[in-house]
Amino acid sequence: MAPHPAVQAVIDLSAGAIGGAACVFSGQPLDTAKVKMQTFPTLYRGFIDCFTTTYRQVGLRGLYQGTTPALMANIAENSVLFMSYGFCQQVIRFTAGLHNEAVLSDMQKACAGSIASIFSSLVLCPTELVKCRLQAMYEMEASGMIGKGQNTVWSVIKSIMRNEGAQGFFQGLTPTIARELPGYFCFFGAYELCRTHFAEHMKCEKDDIGVAPTMFSGGLGGACLWLVVYPMDCVKSRIQVMSMMGKQEGFLKTFMTIARTEGVRALYSGLTPTMIRTFPANGALFLGYEVSRKLMMKQFD
Repeated sequence: MAPHPAVQAVIDLSAGAIGGAACVFSGQPLDTAKVKMQTFPTLYRGFIDCFTTTYRQVGLRGLYQGTTPALMANIAENSVLFMSYGFCQQVIRFTAGLHNEAVLSDMQKACAGSIASIFSSLVLCPTELVKCRLQAMYEMEASGMIGKGQNTVWSVIKSIMRNEGAQGFFQGLTPTIARELPGYFCFFGAYELCRTHFAEHMKCEKDDIGVAPTMFSGGLGGACLWLVVYPMDCVKSRIQVMSMMGKQEGFLKTFMTIARTEGVRALYSGLTPTMIRTFPANGALFLGYEVSRKLMMKQFD
């Protein structure tokens, strides 16, 4: 028996939260390197230099800088994302004239994921703003852009409220949505297509393909997402960090400034740690989501 829609929403929200937490713990050091390279593309020779320099200067703590807001961001984003994903699938069933339990095609699920990302962007933007600023804090202090003592979650939040007001938490919302819409179409599309391929090859249901195929499918979905949206994510990180100093340039102007003054290559700064991170992090995300969701759904069998 299928659970009530409200219960289904709670299950999706809870499973998304578990997946989001797994994603952060497995990929935070590489995410830190990505943000540092996006924000200060000329400061490091490459991913290895950024990673080792951060470890040498600050230690392991430096690589996990911003973990608290990252957890908040990923749990909030993935809770809302997967809950909205379930609702959006129902909307697509309704518009396509299908019954409530009809199995959607992989492309229909990709569309549902893309629409769901609009809602998740609203909760992701404020928490990711704090995370990005914390991750780039050492470089900001070392270059004299900001004073010392602003390297805690609470100090960053107070600084935003004091200097920018409540709307300051939504710096970078436009590039966040611009990133999420095409990104999550590719994310869910690649994930579902890959799972379908494994299920056909293994002659089983998609939910029964096992741990390794599920993680690989999630990693592939993440890789497709980042390859498509990386320049937009770079612009978002730059806006969120540089707005700390009162530089309030918009998405398009920031994009053109980076391309003109630093070259197109700067828009892809930090891509290496992102691609390395995407398989363990997004594999853990979908594994956490699918396993926890399956366990919760069993209560209604």
